[in-house]
Amino acid sequence: MAELTAWVVDDDESIRWVLERALKAASINVVCFPGGAELLDAIAEDVPDVLLTDIRMPGISGLDLLERVHAVQPQLPVIIITAHSDLDSAVSSYRGGAFEYLPKPFDLDEAVELVQRAAMVAEETGAHDKPASKSGPESTIIGEAPAMQEVFRAIGRLSASNITVLITGESGTGKELVAHALHEHSPRADRPFIAVNTAAIPKELMESEFFGHEKGAFTGASGQRRGRFEQAHGGTLFLDEIGDMPADLQTRLLRVLQDGQFYRVGGHQAVKVDVRIIAATNQNLEAEVKKGHFREDLFHRLNVIRLRVPPLRERREDIPLLLNFFLGRAARELNMEIKTLSCGASQYLTGLDWAGNVRELENLCRWLTVMAPGREVVLDDLPIELRPRADAGHPPSAMGFGAESATADAPAAPTSAEPSTPVAPAKWDALLSTWADERFASGADHLLDEAIPRLERVMIRAALAHTDGHRQEAARLLGWGRNTLTRKIKELSMSDESA
Repeated sequence: MAELTAWVVDDDESIRWVLERALKAASINVVCFPGGAELLDAIAEDVPDVLLTDIRMPGISGLDLLERVHAVQPQLPVIIITAHSDLDSAVSSYRGGAFEYLPKPFDLDEAVELVQRAAMVAEETGAHDKPASKSGPESTIIGEAPAMQEVFRAIGRLSASNITVLITGESGTGKELVAHALHEHSPRADRPFIAVNTAAIPKELMESEFFGHEKGAFTGASGQRRGRFEQAHGGTLFLDEIGDMPADLQTRLLRVLQDGQFYRVGGHQAVKVDVRIIAATNQNLEAEVKKGHFREDLFHRLNVIRLRVPPLRERREDIPLLLNFFLGRAARELNMEIKTLSCGASQYLTGLDWAGNVRELENLCRWLTVMAPGREVVLDDLPIELRPRADAGHPPSAMGFGAESATADAPAAPTSAEPSTPVAPAKWDALLSTWADERFASGADHLLDEAIPRLERVMIRAALAHTDGHRQEAARLLGWGRNTLTRKIKELSMSDESA
């Protein structure tokens, strides 16, 4: 590939400067523009290999610029960068034909690699997707954390697809909201979205619930009934808590997914349907397959695209946003004054574990709207089970608040053990100092070349252990981008142990 040229459009001079330096260091030619108007003037004379543009700028926005650029240069890969990251922006970017959506703050190594990849893909394909229609209804999914940006990106990438999706995540994380968003931003948006909680249907009624029944099929069947599959024809069927589905129904579901047709209970004529399946579970389906509790062939049918919704403890920076949103919504629903959180209460709640996740947080906001005496909520206004304990320096887990709602789909997770007391920094500082003295005494030199890789290995192992091997979250804990973490793992020969 010949030397690349990237154009950067951003009204923030510091962003232009940082990107220019990083791209030039990778031998990429860079031209910067303070706004969309200047870019449009220049693109009439020349075309770069890749365009990076901010989404919110005075005058011409990034999305408007994307549309206007693709009207004249449909093959040009455009990367949208933004500090205002939300689901609608992500979906609009992808639907508008963006190559990628990059939320700020971004890792510079990742940005450079993305530019190189965009240019390579454009060179290989020689074309770019045409702009599509704008996104559907506004979603209530809220999140600016890196883990949620991955969810937004996935929804955006899948916006033109009818592919089967398996959503995983703990109870209360918002799996059904994600399923709704996948439907609303899909080609089936104007068709039905039918949700079925398989854990809430009595086993003896499941077959009729899914496939319907004919008149007289069983006692009480006084007429023909269309099941959930028929109701969802042309649209999306959301199967929540799929891991709780009985084995015999798993077999029938597999046949429907294979053949696209089924028989009503008591029926003799095949019913053909066109349904997109989105399934969700808070269980480890691979483990259930090994135990023989879930069909392996059905698992592979459902596990075409897997989308993990992170628990609230992995996206703590979103907690204040969610608190404000839910307090506002609760006030509107209950026709009461909107409560606000004191700084201390907000910081304290941000530090809780929230075993019930977003659902538990929403329950708290309803409780506070009704029970907190003043307009501003302080620590003493919290439910007694959430207040700081007088005998400990650690906040309690939020586990247990709103237990009925938190366990509507599945049993609540067990209470986690108290965190152990961390080693005082002075201790490991002293140990490090002793190690350095001994190494210098033995004649060692260039000691940082030995110490820094060892430190990075320890920190990477600890971050990966804390996030159960989830690299995106481990990178965030370390203050890196995911690509930086991947590169470090390779450089430190840790690939086998982190796989």
